[in-house]
Amino acid sequence: MVLKVNNLSKTIKQNRILNNVSFEINEGEIVTLLGPSGAGKTTTLRCISGLERCDSGDIVIKNRYLVKGNDETEPVHAKNDELKKIRKDIGLVFQHFNLFPHKSVLENIILSPIHVYGMKKESAIEKAIQILKSLGLEEKKDNFPYELSGGQKQRVAIARALILEPKIICFDEPTSALDPALSNEVANILKSLVKKGLSVLIITHDMEFAKISNRILMMRDGSIEKTLTPEEYFNL
Repeated sequence: MVLKVNNLSKTIKQNRILNNVSFEINEGEIVTLLGPSGAGKTTTLRCISGLERCDSGDIVIKNRYLVKGNDETEPVHAKNDELKKIRKDIGLVFQHFNLFPHKSVLENIILSPIHVYGMKKESAIEKAIQILKSLGLEEKKDNFPYELSGGQKQRVAIARALILEPKIICFDEPTSALDPALSNEVANILKSLVKKGLSVLIITHDMEFAKISNRILMMRDGSIEKTLTPEEYFNL
């Protein structure tokens, strides 16, 4: 098991955003969290990636606790070195990619490995170029984000997530900022990641794109209502 979420809850200003959310993701599996805007999908993702803190519940990534809940006290959150190790195992591709506009494609990818994880610059560059080549972007390594199409920016964001060799990679609305014609291209990239042993979590309201999943988690009002296969979902 790569990811386990158990009874995840979060309240903001007396508004219950997440209500006992629980699910698991296994190695080499694509799981989609599907639901309308305001269902709690992105908040779930932000809690899983350590960008937000939950009020209660457990989040376990590759046998390491990001959060360990306790019914009687505040949940215990991973700190410092442990948090750094956990974040290395979970890659995140933001909805709008969040590339640094003043840095080249290559610089965007090698920034975290060098400055956060202490990778040697030469090794980081070599690794980044290999990943860019696999994504068809090697010739764009010296370009800046403003010189790229939406699809190219997304692939750079994927490369940035992959360079740390995560066990699971999460995509927040992967098709929302792209031309609809690029959806198949994105789907093929995700399938190729799974073939390499990665797990994938997709956050989306795009029902058609959810077809590539092994499982679809139907989310509404902060809770997971159903877990379905794509076949079950599209036969509803």
